[in-house]
Amino acid sequence: MFHKKTVRDVPLAGKTVLVRTDYNVPLLPGGGIGDDFRIKRSLDTLRYLMKNGCRVIICSHLGRPDGRVVAKYSLAPVAERLAQLLEAPVAFVQESVGDQVTQAVKRLSAGQLLMLENLRFHAGEEANDASFAKLLAESCGAEYFVQDGFGVSHRRHASTDAITGCLPSVAGLLLEKEYQTITGALSHPGRPLVAVLGGAKISDKISVIERFVKLADQIIVGGAMANTFLKFKGMPIGKSVHEDGLDDVIKRIYQRADDKLRGHRSADDFILLPSDAAVAPAIDAEQRRQTVSVSDVRLNEYILDIGPASIAEAVNRVKDAQTVVWSGTLGYAELPQFAFGSARLALQLASQKRTLSIIGGGDTADFAVNWDAKRGESFSHVSTGGSASLELMAGMSLPGIDCLLDD
Repeated sequence: MFHKKTVRDVPLAGKTVLVRTDYNVPLLPGGGIGDDFRIKRSLDTLRYLMKNGCRVIICSHLGRPDGRVVAKYSLAPVAERLAQLLEAPVAFVQESVGDQVTQAVKRLSAGQLLMLENLRFHAGEEANDASFAKLLAESCGAEYFVQDGFGVSHRRHASTDAITGCLPSVAGLLLEKEYQTITGALSHPGRPLVAVLGGAKISDKISVIERFVKLADQIIVGGAMANTFLKFKGMPIGKSVHEDGLDDVIKRIYQRADDKLRGHRSADDFILLPSDAAVAPAIDAEQRRQTVSVSDVRLNEYILDIGPASIAEAVNRVKDAQTVVWSGTLGYAELPQFAFGSARLALQLASQKRTLSIIGGGDTADFAVNWDAKRGESFSHVSTGGSASLELMAGMSLPGIDCLLDD
């Protein structure tokens, strides 16, 4: 159950509504949007508000302009793409606060939309400045605030936290779905529950790993995270990306696994590490994929993907799972020759229709959506939130949700 009020629970019909979305989308080198996945996921909430005759003002951030106006981070191209997807006009104003915004809102009719310029062009946004939040609310004359930016719900920013002190605040349909799907899968998972954890850093996922030690029936570790585990186990990792100084953390993880398993199964079987790896002497598009045992990695080599035996074992461990949570690619998936492990896992999950497959946000979501011909629809749920989904998986509370009206 979702414990906060949503757009369905308050009288929004005909009201002026400020909606926080997460349109921090990838950009192409020459300009334009590289991926509209997050924009598409926001459409249900916007259509609901339009259908109810709301005047809808959309606010978001894009990139890290650090409180300055940076042209390449303008949300104007996002407004254009949103209009195409909705098949409806989306007005755009080159400010997020002030008289320009006020005048643009006055020109809106019922069911129409206006997008504000990048919130992070103002330092008050990331500073969670109450004065900036008040100015934002007053400039657009909003009567309600709708938080639908799940990907920023772990932040205490003006548009995720301070704004809720200015307006009655409820959740959008995307935020509700993200919360219910992720928390529901972990509170009452179908068994077996398999957690696939990759990406670069253990330090970013310590709480998640420790929670999955308690909850999961199997943990599969890949990506650069596996390098840190392998080094802890005394394996050579060459020049591979890894983290130092985490021996005590990993010891604690294995100890908690042993305490859970109580001798019925080894921690090394429960926390599955790669047995072989794809390596190369450099990280670039010209390198060929070479497979070696994890005990045979040379000093001048990088581990860039899991090898064929590890891929086969990972697939074998997920094929009977009722629930799979995947956070972090299994290799350097930006290069096709080192995306084999991630692609094979994606194929397996996409073919297991009976399995609840939850794909974490960030790089994992980007990979899954771009791999999938159905743009993510082959999986049960692809999250729009990277750090937000991780923190929710770890059982943490999210500030951008906590401050909404209780149901």
